[in-house]
Amino acid sequence: MFALWTWTGRGTGPAPRVLGDRETLALALPVGADGAIEVADVDTTIVDTAALVGLTLDTAGESVVQWQDAVRATAGDPRTASTAERPPLPVAAHAVPNATGTAIVSAAHAVRVLHDSEAVTSELRSTLRAQLRPYQARGIGWLRETVAAHGGAVLADEMGLGKTVQAIGFLLGRADAEPQLVVCPTSLVGNWAHEIERFAPGLHATVWRGGEVPVEPGTVVIVGYPTLRLHGEMLAEQLWSTVVFDEAQALKNPRTQTSKAARALNGAAKVALTGTPVENHLDELWALIHLVSPRVLGHRAQFRRRFVQPIQEGSVPAAARLRDTIEPIVLARRKSQVAAALPPKIHNDLLCDLTAEQEELYDLLLTEAVDDGFGSGFERHGRILAVLTSLKQVCNHPGLVTGELGTLTGRSGKLDLCTDIVATNLETASPTLVFTQYRRTGELLVRHLADQFAITAPFLHGGLNQAERADIVSRFQAENGPPVVILSLRAAGTGLTLTRAADVIHFDRWWNPAVEAQASDRAHRIGQTRTVTVTTLTSTTTVEEHIAGMHDRKAALTDLSDTAGIAALAGLDDDQLTEILRRKRES
Repeated sequence: MFALWTWTGRGTGPAPRVLGDRETLALALPVGADGAIEVADVDTTIVDTAALVGLTLDTAGESVVQWQDAVRATAGDPRTASTAERPPLPVAAHAVPNATGTAIVSAAHAVRVLHDSEAVTSELRSTLRAQLRPYQARGIGWLRETVAAHGGAVLADEMGLGKTVQAIGFLLGRADAEPQLVVCPTSLVGNWAHEIERFAPGLHATVWRGGEVPVEPGTVVIVGYPTLRLHGEMLAEQLWSTVVFDEAQALKNPRTQTSKAARALNGAAKVALTGTPVENHLDELWALIHLVSPRVLGHRAQFRRRFVQPIQEGSVPAAARLRDTIEPIVLARRKSQVAAALPPKIHNDLLCDLTAEQEELYDLLLTEAVDDGFGSGFERHGRILAVLTSLKQVCNHPGLVTGELGTLTGRSGKLDLCTDIVATNLETASPTLVFTQYRRTGELLVRHLADQFAITAPFLHGGLNQAERADIVSRFQAENGPPVVILSLRAAGTGLTLTRAADVIHFDRWWNPAVEAQASDRAHRIGQTRTVTVTTLTSTTTVEEHIAGMHDRKAALTDLSDTAGIAALAGLDDDQLTEILRRKRES
């Protein structure tokens, strides 16, 4: 991608008015009368390679003209000057600073990246059945460079940018040596096998759950994290040309048996894929980098002393030093930086009023919990989890607690509002994903949509096998697929591509906003052609507003279950806890 910006002679002006995404970037610019180079925020327009070549600007600077010429030369255009004849790029053409603002990318490196990315595209054209976007070709080239220099890499592109296809392109280039290994969540094992078969039929993908380990060159063995935990010693006996850890945030705790088994694997190259390298604690970043290239950050105690402690104390230079240290081994790109053609994502947070039945039941359950007491120690955790689950289910529908599910409409403000949204989406032919964290809520939604709209909404949840999940995804993605699909947040929140959807509804709230964002990006990813609307439903005056407030303060907890949230609540005294859980009637 290229960032276009304007220079008035004394400073920057507004971004050029051309088709592309507006983005504020930190660039190295001359500042002051003495022309000193300093880092400043610049208003830019982001365009891809094809757009740059076809661009006509009335006042194009020398850097634009030379980059256009360099791109044409890379594509083999005979009308362009040779490398020897082409003047050097001006500083403005590669003014990207490092994290500490002490250096910029060299002109030679910038041009080499362009050439290498085109070379990757040409090389994989016959073996990778995917139309690589320029940033994806760059990602594959970057993986090759980084693994060669450091033995491992962390590809941390934002959700939806195609980390899987970049990883498969990387695997293709290493298929002639030893077998390769992909470790991923169990829910994605089948998806990985399907994607390898789809994009790289020259590779032999095999799902392994035990027994003899396939060792033929060209083989990609795919295992789930639970399989790695159970059979780690057997997998560690094999030399792997490449080991890929997908959704690698699953290994953020280095003390777990799964993480220990991952570190014990004998791989010539190790690559971690994650859209969230840090969900809450910097130690998670250390764990990922230590997994793929232990020498980069050193011992954990050293990392904490050098980076974690000063950053927690507010040290900006320490944060910059950390970014500078990990820059060679972590590639983290946002959609706004590299996917200018991706449609926007609109967030729509809606508050839902409780019905009188919900209010009465919510207050009754909380009063009973307070009267019984929350206990202490381990018992306290269990009691808080029980009451929190009950209160959140009341917010979804009171019948989930009382068992009275004869009539569903008119009893839940949230369900009625969700019904209105789905009705509109059906009228406008906007396929919809509805996420919930509760199995019973998903089943209730399936029944309700059948009663209200005579549609059969598939429900993708953790109780389905790989074939059943894959069938739901393929049916939904088909042109005449079902208009609505219900999904479990935990079972379907990562790894799936559901770009036929134009609307995403979060029926209930999760502690961690990153988990909700991952789920939303099942629709907002490469291949999407329409604006995606993400709607979160929050029951007003309830504990759900407390969870939403945590999101707003970016103080969410990291666990993919309610356990971490319970731990935080259990640390409060009874009065503080009751204040959070009770309905705020004055609202």
